[in-house]
Amino acid sequence: MRLRHAILGAGGVGGVMAAFLAHLGESVTLIVRPESVASYPAETQLESPFGNFRVPVARDKIVPPVDVLWITVKATQLDAALKAYSQPEKVKAIVPLLNGIDHIGLLRSKYTEQRVIPATIAGEMERIAPGHFVHLTPFLVLNVSSAGRDLLGHAMDGLQKVGLQCRFIDDEATLMWSKIVFLAPIALATTAADLPVGGVRDDQTWRNLWQSCVREACAVATAEGATVDPDTVLERMGKSPAAMRSSMQKDVERGNAPELDAIAGPILRGGVRHRIPTPATERLAAAVEQRSSARSVV
Repeated sequence: MRLRHAILGAGGVGGVMAAFLAHLGESVTLIVRPESVASYPAETQLESPFGNFRVPVARDKIVPPVDVLWITVKATQLDAALKAYSQPEKVKAIVPLLNGIDHIGLLRSKYTEQRVIPATIAGEMERIAPGHFVHLTPFLVLNVSSAGRDLLGHAMDGLQKVGLQCRFIDDEATLMWSKIVFLAPIALATTAADLPVGGVRDDQTWRNLWQSCVREACAVATAEGATVDPDTVLERMGKSPAAMRSSMQKDVERGNAPELDAIAGPILRGGVRHRIPTPATERLAAAVEQRSSARSVV
């Protein structure tokens, strides 16, 4: 079944998703800033290990009537971006691909008539220029709550055939925390150390903090009802591309606000709730905040 998709967020994740969905023949509208609509390219260009191509993608300043609204903005930009979502009754389902966890409850409380289908995406994606996006490594994982199987099953099958690793996951807590326990240690350690993944792995001090952060995150996730295993997470992280850099690291380098609360916040707040010590996460988060403050001053 061919669906109508709107993508709110024209950064790396949104552009890559728009390109892949349009490549599959889906109807896709990319929501961009009002001042950019007239000049925004009519075709989206993608460079990826899964293929290089140009595809037509519509663009608009507000969300049109669609079957699926994918929200792909940074967590720090969510409130501002939702101003383009002026007619929520014309959208059947919302699929947020933000980092973090708290946005799920926020969207459900704000849009009670729509299905909010939790989902996560993991990979290294960037916007080079308006309409031009790159997916940098042969690693792109899209996990979606099983509540979206009936609506998104056909699209997920297509994305799987393109090269993405796509899965439906029954347990919502496991779905959301499985990304946090992987992402937070990588994002915090690479940003704090200002090193790629391989550099963190090769440095004993940073590697120890990284591993401790994984174990703290998994302890909190388990207390929150998720099924995660720290040894499995560490094994997976050990296989991550050595040159990979986190989006948080890139944000700090560019002087942008990092998604520190969205990524580290669930671990730190969960640790307080469940009386689980999180010293490594606290140390890494403080180092990221210090680097971010220094960059913004410069």
